[in-house]
Amino acid sequence: MKAKARLIYNPTSGNETIAKSVADILDILEQAGYEASAFRTTPEPLSAQKEAYRAGLAGFELVMAAGGDGTLNEVVNGLSSLKKRPKMAIIPGGTTNDYARALKIPRNDPVAAAQLVLKGQTLMMDIGQAGEHYFMNIAGGGAMSELTYQVPSEYKSILGYLAYLVKGAEMLPRIRPMNMHIEYDDGEYNGDVTLFLSGLTNSVGGFEQVDPNAELGDGKFSLMIVKGANIAEMLILVAKALNGGKHLNDSKIIYTKTRHLYVRPNDDHQLMINLDGEYGGDAPMHFSVLKHHLEMFADVDAIPDDSISSETPAEQEAEQQFVEGVNSLTQEEK
Repeated sequence: MKAKARLIYNPTSGNETIAKSVADILDILEQAGYEASAFRTTPEPLSAQKEAYRAGLAGFELVMAAGGDGTLNEVVNGLSSLKKRPKMAIIPGGTTNDYARALKIPRNDPVAAAQLVLKGQTLMMDIGQAGEHYFMNIAGGGAMSELTYQVPSEYKSILGYLAYLVKGAEMLPRIRPMNMHIEYDDGEYNGDVTLFLSGLTNSVGGFEQVDPNAELGDGKFSLMIVKGANIAEMLILVAKALNGGKHLNDSKIIYTKTRHLYVRPNDDHQLMINLDGEYGGDAPMHFSVLKHHLEMFADVDAIPDDSISSETPAEQEAEQQFVEGVNSLTQEEK
């Protein structure tokens, strides 16, 4: 029986270029050997997430998500809770497209992005879990992370990434550190925090040097904590980040790798958590890495070798089988 692929696309993403390319995308999936079909998301809450979950339960071997970071995050949430998960492919149509940037997926041509399926290269990618939610790229908190919520969607459509820069310049004078308690594998921090970021790739907010040491699929978050910093110090850190990732050596930065993370405010202030650019609930919150959780199509040839975990596909498969075996025994004991 022919393998099945489901395209889940947001018709308003990418200035509607994705919607105009649906026929071509489905043709590419057919060329790749799939029986292809499409689902157009609706204004209903979690439309993409619900369809991804349904497609996974129905036995689809591939789910292709086309849209902005919010749509992609919904599809990841729909697939990640499943015991048997289909492969996933991405057609970016958002403003920053961080995940596509990290996987070297074409960001301005939906058809070219879809054609990566024909190349047949995939990576076993880690997925983050925060409470009951999942994320594919970044979790964060603090005044700087709230920038994402405050950029109107119409600004994003018209100005693209420039909208974030304009809003960021507007917000800088109002940025105030928050007092937090943060626990990670090798320690903890109590004190003022302007921003914390817990990432799974090297690309955040359109910058590829936020963590130049990131390795895809290594089973760890790259955790960066920016201690209480004033406007001038924040500008210096941004300049260092743009200059080859030199911000990681700054005294205002705590940088480490961790499998687990716990964050809470030390007072009664609301600490909103940002998951892949969307509001993901309030702290206190636990975060953990689900290693090699989803198999993603990527342009592996274009990704530097030192940016990918050194485990071989055979080692990845053996580890996945071991994890599934342990989970099965745990369920039986219950």
